[in-house]
Amino acid sequence: MKIIIRNIVLGSAFMLSGQACTDLTETPYDVIPTNQFGNTPEQQAALLGPLYSSLGDYFGRYAELNTTTDEQVIPTRGGDWKDGDAWKRLKQHSWTPAGDDDKFNGMWSWCYNSITSINQQLGKITDKGTLAELRALRAFYHYVALDHFRNIIIADKIGGESPVQKTGAESFAWIEKELKEVYPDLSETVGGAYYGRFNKYVADMLLAKLYLNAEVWTGTAKWAEAKAECDKVIGSNKYQLSADFFSNFSTQNQNSKENILAVPYDASKRGGFNMNMRTLHYLSQLTYNTPQAPWNGYCTATEFYNSFAENDDRKKMWIVGQQYSAAGVALKDDGVPMAFTPEIPAFEMPAGPVARLAGARSQKYEIQRNGSSNDQDNDFVIFRLGDAYLMRAEASLRLGKTADAIKDVNVIRARAGATPVTKLTLDDMLAERGWEMAWEYVRRQDLIRFGQFTKAWKFKEASPAFRNIFPIPATQLALNPNLKQNPGY
Repeated sequence: MKIIIRNIVLGSAFMLSGQACTDLTETPYDVIPTNQFGNTPEQQAALLGPLYSSLGDYFGRYAELNTTTDEQVIPTRGGDWKDGDAWKRLKQHSWTPAGDDDKFNGMWSWCYNSITSINQQLGKITDKGTLAELRALRAFYHYVALDHFRNIIIADKIGGESPVQKTGAESFAWIEKELKEVYPDLSETVGGAYYGRFNKYVADMLLAKLYLNAEVWTGTAKWAEAKAECDKVIGSNKYQLSADFFSNFSTQNQNSKENILAVPYDASKRGGFNMNMRTLHYLSQLTYNTPQAPWNGYCTATEFYNSFAENDDRKKMWIVGQQYSAAGVALKDDGVPMAFTPEIPAFEMPAGPVARLAGARSQKYEIQRNGSSNDQDNDFVIFRLGDAYLMRAEASLRLGKTADAIKDVNVIRARAGATPVTKLTLDDMLAERGWEMAWEYVRRQDLIRFGQFTKAWKFKEASPAFRNIFPIPATQLALNPNLKQNPGY
């Protein structure tokens, strides 16, 4: 196999006289053999593309497991979304390692398949910047695994015996060490060729997340360290809070000055972002002129929707009320006005309009109209500056610097048109994070950090503490004899 770099046109041919040409062997000038590719910094940088493409599965992996939180519900509407009660078990925290192996093994396999691909290339890389970027990306996937499964493996090489399982504290220390070691060689460039890639500020955000959850993952709080990382991101002045909150999630949000790390999606070239299909009603096809009818599944919990103040612009991320066709005609569902209601009367509802219209739907990510695909062009945001402000506020609050925390929270609230706060408790801080970060897939992590993930909410009784981490997938236990199941499972 050869990697084609570019076409080179040879302008003239040699005229041979006095003899016939009998050697027909061609010397290729426009290709480089695979075993010779990667010898220059430019060629090594080109190897990054396929390794970053795995980030495209971020949205899908997180979207399903977000239903374990208090902000998302996937109710059963007649026979729709029954799926063997998988969504009900996730909502009620009654999942099992074997019965729900597909959900957990999907997340685990995504992390470690991505890590393996990176490891396969690392030995070929000599350029410091490229090497640093790949190691940071590898640390990110370990961070995701740590967050979900806690007792994981460190995959830092190819081959050898089955990796040994590590504690949360051991994995935390390895991720921290990796990020700090590569940090000096990471780029400070923002946007352009570095859009969607790891630079110093992405590493700062990842370290901030690591430190913010350190007490949960290791038993030792690191609030000051979390604040310091957020200070670096905010103080860099490389990013700006967008005046329009929703511009960060538009179909052209690659232009956002607030987004620090986003997964680039393109409806025709790199599909995979399809929140529109997951959340909209079947007849919403007539509203947005989608090529196919949406699936009428994901909605937000009633209590979560009702927690938004009416003067908070962020409440506009939810679709409620009468729906209309693209031509402005009021739509009906089986003769009933097609009006989304925030109320979800039961988790399992009989077929009919009541079930189909239950639950506020999400339009935080702008819903693309007249698209040619079920996928959308919006890039999915992993890290953004608004989160850095709220992480710094939380760290300050936990350090007793309440005035500093209030200042940062009010910066975020001002953009939303919400009333400034004059006091701030931990419950207030969690609520603010919910309003700002809804459906950006940080809620599970936040609830666990604030000690709220296992409490009772609608459709769910209080769950035991071991549910704070997911089980090691049954598939992985069968593959690696060094893995032991997480306690409680």
